[in-house]
Amino acid sequence: MLNLARPLAFFDLETTGLDIAKDRIVEISILKIFPDQSRKTLYYLVNPTIPIPKEVAAIHGITDERVKDAPKFSEISSEIAEFIKDADLAGYNSNRFDIPMLTEEMLRCGIDLFLEEKDNIDIQSIFHAKEKRDLSAAYKFYCEKELTNAHTAAADTEATFEIFKAQLKRYPDIINDVTYISKTFSNNYSTHIDNAKRILKKEDQYYLCFGKYKDMRFQDIYEKDRGYFKWMYNADFSLHTKAKLKQVCNQLGISLG
Repeated sequence: MLNLARPLAFFDLETTGLDIAKDRIVEISILKIFPDQSRKTLYYLVNPTIPIPKEVAAIHGITDERVKDAPKFSEISSEIAEFIKDADLAGYNSNRFDIPMLTEEMLRCGIDLFLEEKDNIDIQSIFHAKEKRDLSAAYKFYCEKELTNAHTAAADTEATFEIFKAQLKRYPDIINDVTYISKTFSNNYSTHIDNAKRILKKEDQYYLCFGKYKDMRFQDIYEKDRGYFKWMYNADFSLHTKAKLKQVCNQLGISLG
């Protein structure tokens, strides 16, 4: 039994690729577990409105033909946001990929998921801390089962949920508490303020984490190159990075105009 103060939503995405700024969701499955251990699910195939590369379709089996009549993400975004608004989030490699991808898709629809108000558990981080293998190996190791239909969102979501329960049973030193697990294993409270880890906050100062001004304070960059942040805001960065950039610049009185 999971010790939950509020619902915990396990979710998995299949996408057109791995570029958070350019690729799109083609399948989403959410398994929502409530404090009384009851569950609800939400599932959609999604029309990404861009071609699905053949090499990607060969992995998850979702082709342009399969999704041509599926809803666009913009048509289901409000339903998804409502479904998870009262829940913490959990997934496999979710902090690095699924949460940033979902955040980006939501921002395209003008929806803020308010992630700072949620605890996020990345099941992979527990697994890597304890065993260091992939999802199929984790399922075999913890659940003593072979993962069939791997790379389908529904199968991966269910497997992730089963692995998490087995991890809690196997490791008695892991406290059955979402906030504790999120802080201890999922690195959810890192000092990067954007999903793509382009902006770092350290001792109330903001720094860039890439490019020619890597490790420089925002104020020093602005004094040296007043057009740089404007370039960033209009360049091909993720919407989440741009939103955080605008927030920091407004806080520091730096113009993006």
